[in-house]
Amino acid sequence: MKKLTALFLTSLLLITGCSSSGSPSEEGGTQTAAGDNEYSSRTLKFYNWGEYIGDDVISNFEKEYDVDVISEYFDSNEAMYTKLKAGDVYDVLVPSDYMIERLLNEDMLQPIDKSVVTNLGNLAEGVKNLDYDPDNTYSVPYFWGTVGIVYNKNNVPLEELESEGYNILKNEKYKGNIYMYDSERDSFMVALKALGYSMNTENEDEINEAYEWLREQHKTMEPSYVTDEVIDSMANGNKDLAVVYSGDAAYILSENEDMGYFTPSEGTNLWSDAMVIPKNAENPELANEFINYILTYDPSYSNSEAVGYASSNAEVLADLSGEDGLYYNNEAYLPRTGYENDEIFHDNETLRVMLSDLWSKVKAE
Repeated sequence: MKKLTALFLTSLLLITGCSSSGSPSEEGGTQTAAGDNEYSSRTLKFYNWGEYIGDDVISNFEKEYDVDVISEYFDSNEAMYTKLKAGDVYDVLVPSDYMIERLLNEDMLQPIDKSVVTNLGNLAEGVKNLDYDPDNTYSVPYFWGTVGIVYNKNNVPLEELESEGYNILKNEKYKGNIYMYDSERDSFMVALKALGYSMNTENEDEINEAYEWLREQHKTMEPSYVTDEVIDSMANGNKDLAVVYSGDAAYILSENEDMGYFTPSEGTNLWSDAMVIPKNAENPELANEFINYILTYDPSYSNSEAVGYASSNAEVLADLSGEDGLYYNNEAYLPRTGYENDEIFHDNETLRVMLSDLWSKVKAE
């Protein structure tokens, strides 16, 4: 769902010297030796978010299984969906929760082969039993996280964040000093949560109230609407407040000790991206092997270390957030779980189009 700059990915790998050289046979029971399995072909087509994987994860899989991986990249769930609907063929995709829900509703996915994907027991508690696929019948979590507020601790008191929540983004003390994420889903999530509503609401009155919240913020606060450029901008301390995805926030905090990460009590989007196998995949046997491989420790560690998002592997999550871990005391890395006001986005194309139209109006005024 989210991505960091290639510079960050490269620099982390150089700094840590981390190598994902482990074999899938190290976890999850017995593993057939590389090259012994019968696949439809020796090529896997992998469609992922850009800059969303550790530097050596693919090459190690290719060596272990004596196969080739063709990687392609998308920058939105909708772009991925459009290519899939047009008939493009991939073996493994990494869509977000609400898009997986859509693909399931349209019968576009095939079940995971759990006789091959034996490492599901490695999953962290926070990504188990997600309501769009509670038994991991069709999907296997890859990364997960939240959306929150990155703030300059020198200029924005934590007590103020705790008392105002998302409404701090309308506090005129910070006029012209705010980044909003340029996304109708994320911006309406902020407004709806600030008003005490579900981010999945279909109530037109609530949606219009959120629209007015965003209109007023646009007029009075002069926010800057950004996407990935928020990462370097906040790492450089350009503004005091920004709506940011947790993995990007983890990088910002690691680069600038003056920055903190806050998840308001009104709740947020607890999102997940997961690996799935399209129904038209040409090499599902190898796809299942690849998914099982990603769940093992070394690939999961390399991915999360490089990208900054919370690993779906419980042991990796504990090690990276633990006392000796790269993200120790980094409040953005480890998502909160079990919080009743946090929600997962559900697929609702009618609502998405409505919010998109309203979001365009907000920015046009």
